[in-house]
Amino acid sequence: MVSKKSRSEVRRKKHMKLRNRFSGTAERPRLAVFRSNNHMYAQIIDDTVGTTLVSASTLQKDVKAELEKTNNVDAAAYLGKVIAKKAEEKGITDVVFDRGGFIYQGKIKALADAAREAGLNF
Repeated sequence: MVSKKSRSEVRRKKHMKLRNRFSGTAERPRLAVFRSNNHMYAQIIDDTVGTTLVSASTLQKDVKAELEKTNNVDAAAYLGKVIAKKAEEKGITDVVFDRGGFIYQGKIKALADAAREAGLNF
């Protein structure tokens, strides 16, 4: 009998492969994206120190108030703008994009495009 791995297990494995290829530095931190069934989360991380420099999610009251739903493409695009604005306030312009093992389409692509339009370079 053929046993099939769960989607979350496959995603975790893809994410570890991606993380072996790059990491965030002080000059160019990592923009890590995670999405659950109900919400999206974005963090800008300096891996050399192991600290989160900036974070945003659809759980935050100010972000949630602007959104009709928290798990669609429009929410992802808005979250991209929010994380880029917060990064700009901290003086961060260049980042490395970590899609977290998720396929680069739909919500992940919308977040990345919105962050680029708002001023982040990756």
